[in-house]
Amino acid sequence: MTTHHTRMLVLGSGPAGLSAAIYGARAGMKPIVVQGIQPGGQLTTTTDVENYPGFADVIQGPWLMEQMQKQAEHVGTTMMWDTITEVDLTQRPFRLVGDGGDTYLGDVLVIATGAQAKWLGLESEDAMKGKGVSACATCDGFFYRGKKVAVIGGGNTAVEEALYLTNHSDDVTLIHRRDSLRAERILQERLFAHPGITVLWNKEVREFVDGGGNAGLVALELEDTVTGEHSRIDVDGGFVAIGHHPATELFRGHLALDDDGYVSVEIGSTRTSVPGVFACGDVQDKVYRQAVTAAGTGCMAALDAERFLAEMEFQEMAEAAE
Repeated sequence: MTTHHTRMLVLGSGPAGLSAAIYGARAGMKPIVVQGIQPGGQLTTTTDVENYPGFADVIQGPWLMEQMQKQAEHVGTTMMWDTITEVDLTQRPFRLVGDGGDTYLGDVLVIATGAQAKWLGLESEDAMKGKGVSACATCDGFFYRGKKVAVIGGGNTAVEEALYLTNHSDDVTLIHRRDSLRAERILQERLFAHPGITVLWNKEVREFVDGGGNAGLVALELEDTVTGEHSRIDVDGGFVAIGHHPATELFRGHLALDDDGYVSVEIGSTRTSVPGVFACGDVQDKVYRQAVTAAGTGCMAALDAERFLAEMEFQEMAEAAE
């Protein structure tokens, strides 16, 4: 087993983690990035990316993450194919252990483990991801301009997604398995007042229907949760909006988390409840959840980390001089 020691240890290799690594490397912190169970993050499962600044043409998510990784390595980042299973944040350097037994010591730690969208768990849903089925209206709504779309869910996320999609579509249907929404009252009022949104109550999606060939999604097969009656609605796009799982189980009991399990950070920074530990990207952001905002907070985390180390080193020098 090997012990790896770095000034800045980064967990997660999506836009947040790699942006933190790029800035950290350029600040001389020689970061190590532990890539985790999904190297490259959620963008590696995304096909067309049209909203990441700097590219005039549509690019592919896996290609973008490949370029980010190459850039991080070019400026001095070490990438490790490992998954962390154990953490000790009680003292610096922070100590983490990978599933293969290697130990990672970091003078500072940047958590960029992300969050995963919750899905319905249907076989047809999995088969149609990227072919009409999405979990992010802000990411993919633009591709459905003038088309008929449906949002599945009943909380804040679903209502916000439905309202957002009205920027692109005049025919938005919200499908909810109950007869009332969980969303905040003000969001419900906006939803019910919008002429372009129809709500279907007491309905569950049983199948995402593939039109065959290159047609992609053409309809949703529904079941009434009260009567059991089956029905069908024709759609071009289906957006599953039933929430996200932040990847924070590893830190439960070690860091302050909010009620939804996201890492709590100080407003306007990436500082967590443990000095020297910083969080960026979707693991601490349940509002925006975009690649570009994740990259931005990755930059913030690296700058916060560099300043923290500089302050610690100055303090140690001052104490040694006394």
